[in-house]
Amino acid sequence: MIRSPNLHHTLRAFCLGAFAAVSHELDDGGDVPFSFEEHQAPGSPTLYEYRPLVKPFLDARSGRFAALADAQPALAELEREPAAAVFAQAHSSGRPSSREALTRTVLLPLLAETAEACGGFDWDDSAFDRVYAAFEASLFGSRRAYGAIAPLVGVSVGGLVDLGGGLRVRHVASGELAAHWPQAGGLLPEGFEREPDRVCVLELEAELGDGSGSGSGTVPDAPGELADAITALRLATAGAIAAGPVLFERLDWRPYGIRPVLPIAATAPPGEGVRLDPVRAERARRLREGLSAADDDRDLGEALDRWELSLFQTDPFASEQLRGSLTSLLGGGEGLFAGSLRAAAVLGETPRERSAILDRLRLLAAGDAAAATSDLVRSSLVAVLEHGDRATLLRTLDETLLGLRPKPTVAPEPALAVGAL
Repeated sequence: MIRSPNLHHTLRAFCLGAFAAVSHELDDGGDVPFSFEEHQAPGSPTLYEYRPLVKPFLDARSGRFAALADAQPALAELEREPAAAVFAQAHSSGRPSSREALTRTVLLPLLAETAEACGGFDWDDSAFDRVYAAFEASLFGSRRAYGAIAPLVGVSVGGLVDLGGGLRVRHVASGELAAHWPQAGGLLPEGFEREPDRVCVLELEAELGDGSGSGSGTVPDAPGELADAITALRLATAGAIAAGPVLFERLDWRPYGIRPVLPIAATAPPGEGVRLDPVRAERARRLREGLSAADDDRDLGEALDRWELSLFQTDPFASEQLRGSLTSLLGGGEGLFAGSLRAAAVLGETPRERSAILDRLRLLAAGDAAAATSDLVRSSLVAVLEHGDRATLLRTLDETLLGLRPKPTVAPEPALAVGAL
């Protein structure tokens, strides 16, 4: 049953007008481009598929469709529906909806889905009605399912890994991204879906309200959320991990948009890929939650930024970043040596271990020592984030160094065993 006959009528008229415009272009010699896709699976023959790039074809003509006479009544009808606001908020940073946003997030996707349901640009009323029914169910539903997916490089997993907060790492299904976003082929990392450490995605899922009740109708800050997850994975594993250059968004399982990933998360640091085992996965989950503390702790945020920047640099610049990171993290306004002492106290279990750690950290003050100290700074960040209260930890470490109390409890990292020092 159609809930809004006027909306159905105006959207149908818009799609009919757009189909007519495309048909005229194709009759005059135009062509819909195709992609040639290769699908590989272990133990199976390689399959090849020709896929018509309907959505990019229509997106390239978006200005022409927006100027159609039938577009304005459709947009006016959408503006009368408060529920359409969440679609218009895509990437608008909370600004009021506009006809341009509604064209991008409603009209063009609806047109593309109708063309795909029709198998081309020969109109089929029943195909449009199916597409419209799904859109209307989404539009007037009290809750909406939002998702964002980014390719992940440098990680292999045995199964689904929950990072908390609606974030997870999982294997990508063959052709999954291209099936919903035909233009994805040119936006994926090299070797994605073929190399062992390039067969996973980082996925964010959230439930949106309609904006009128307890749930927010605003889409999450997916680039920021995914960047925090990448930082947590790098801290937990020391692996050369990165997301793909873009993330793909969907709303109620319909393509919603494509956005760039933050540059520091989209750039793979030098190094080797890693396997995300259950122990590291649980640590990454805790660290991702702990990163929120950096919003109110400027020194912690500075320490994280400098450490992550050091991953992409060589000496002397990498060591300078690590010096700044350790000083911001544990210096407490007293400089690099105080930060080194506290790092040795929090990382070492015995006096011998603490002495060895301090000797290595002294190399930072002496000159270029990124290779020898980067993992110690990383482990110090892990310890502080897992403790949760940096200011209290600093006071506790000073008392530990004075022999007034035992070392604070922080989960040890295997890499800091005595043999590694």
